[in-house]
Amino acid sequence: MEKRQLTCIGCPLGCNITVEMDHGEIKSLTGNTCKRGDEYARKEVTHPTRIVTSTIRVTNGEIPMVSCKTATDIPKEKIMDIMKCINEAAAAAPVHIGDVLVENAAGTGVNVIATKDVKAV
Repeated sequence: MEKRQLTCIGCPLGCNITVEMDHGEIKSLTGNTCKRGDEYARKEVTHPTRIVTSTIRVTNGEIPMVSCKTATDIPKEKIMDIMKCINEAAAAAPVHIGDVLVENAAGTGVNVIATKDVKAV
């Protein structure tokens, strides 16, 4: 039986969760104090996902880069593919919070969106 120790990131408590698995099947999950901890741990041991945050170049903007993130979480194994898309992208100013900067990044169905406003010069 495999045992995994996780620190939950579902809420500020940061519970220490222990997941026991047998041949990829969860047999027990202990240590969480809320439902979000249970959901986080199950997802983390079976199919981990992440929100990717970065910056994208801006042309004709008051600053040269804009902060961005994936609109939702993406499979952890797609992080480098997403970063390749982000590194190849550029946005024309003005840019507004929530603007889609990369559509369907790396074929995940998830957009990369701006998290900051950038005025045009």
